[in-house]
Amino acid sequence: MTPTLRALLCLGLSVVLRTPVQAGDVPKPSIWADPGPIVTNGSPVTIWCQGSLQASAYVLYKERGSEPVDTRIPQDSSNKASFLIENTTQSHAGLYQCAYYTTGNILSERSDPLLLVVTGVYGAPSLSAQPSPVVASGKTVSLSCSSNLTSGLFHLLKEGRADPPRHMEANFRTYDERWRAIFPLGPVSTSHGGTYRCYGSSSTYPNLWSQPSAPLHIEITGEGQTPVQPHLFPGPKMTVLCVHWGPEVIRVRSLLSRFCAFTSAQCLCAHRSIMALFREFSGHIPVYKHMI
Repeated sequence: MTPTLRALLCLGLSVVLRTPVQAGDVPKPSIWADPGPIVTNGSPVTIWCQGSLQASAYVLYKERGSEPVDTRIPQDSSNKASFLIENTTQSHAGLYQCAYYTTGNILSERSDPLLLVVTGVYGAPSLSAQPSPVVASGKTVSLSCSSNLTSGLFHLLKEGRADPPRHMEANFRTYDERWRAIFPLGPVSTSHGGTYRCYGSSSTYPNLWSQPSAPLHIEITGEGQTPVQPHLFPGPKMTVLCVHWGPEVIRVRSLLSRFCAFTSAQCLCAHRSIMALFREFSGHIPVYKHMI
């Protein structure tokens, strides 16, 4: 065998080994993030790719690129591999896919895309419910997310649910110079009850989100439910505020907390001096009031 022929054969063998054969009946892998695809800036996250027991290597792609960004060899005859990101940064946000090699250098089809979102990039927006966070079954409520920092999109999530986030484009309000998006809920049922948070992002970088808003609890009540009877305390002329609420003890901000701590079994009786403070919260707490 001449040196030239030997060189050509080696080159051909090298090309065969490095050129993957496209998948035929090789199953498509699945991809997911642990603890989840919405990650706080600086926190760890693991991307998992699950394929086949016959897999010899797993590869990870980002933003549908042609070359993998990482490769893992499965351990202990496992049918999956992990890609750990120890310290998530803004550069890690984006779309990921994975694939795997099997015997014969066959490359599987790529997984469905996984969107990794990084939060904590901007300051937190505010979230409120109109007309109230306590909603009768069958009625509607609007969740308002607003910020003076982010001007692109707002994202609404419900805690403890696997439902995907809802997204809404922000609109600018000239009277208070804030960006706002309204998320309608309803007609509501008990499944709509729970705790919600919202995030903001820019239009340029929609996968980089703000810090989360303060939690907002939505309570769904039955039809025909009436408020509890007022419980009166002795004292001078007072305004009686009768509040129907959930089982949690509620404290309305620091200025009002010394007057106001109540549950669904209580009504608040407060001096008229706090009424100016209460007007700020009248859109958030269902109130029945009269003078005595």
